[in-house]
Amino acid sequence: MSNKAPVEPIVLGKMGSCYGIRGWLRVFSSTEDAESIFDYQPWFIQKGGKWEEVELESWRRHNQDIVIKLKGVEDRDAANLLTNCEIVVDSSQLPKLDDGYYWKDLMGCQVVTTEGYELGKVIDMMETGSNDVLVIKANLKDAFGIKERLVPFLDGQVIKKVDLTTRTIEVDWDPGF
Repeated sequence: MSNKAPVEPIVLGKMGSCYGIRGWLRVFSSTEDAESIFDYQPWFIQKGGKWEEVELESWRRHNQDIVIKLKGVEDRDAANLLTNCEIVVDSSQLPKLDDGYYWKDLMGCQVVTTEGYELGKVIDMMETGSNDVLVIKANLKDAFGIKERLVPFLDGQVIKKVDLTTRTIEVDWDPGF
């Protein structure tokens, strides 16, 4: 494990509970195809506020789970210290998109209705199965007294324009909802 740090960190998964007594851990992948998490190396974790690079020794499927073995993690006690650590990579490793954007690109964007009302800033995204949803933290003095809005990310229907240069997303949405 080294102390390098990712320049633009992005979370791709999380280490779960221990598996066995030889230092294996379950992994929860946030990538579209769970096994794609292994396409992005090196992995980084944060321990005690400091970045550590971790090296994957091996991985395999076990029933519905994916389990991993990291170099230098030889027993259950060492693996236990990594439980719940987020798996982070440098976002420069992600493939460039010809058309579209990653969720990370939408974080912090100001969301404005087609009528010009500022709904707030994107703080998170949710996957619901049928469509993705923007989680928007409303402005402090929101006229409708709303603290957080959930707006479906339906391109063309609700989402009218995404401008990453100005960091704005235009939506056709009732601000009172």
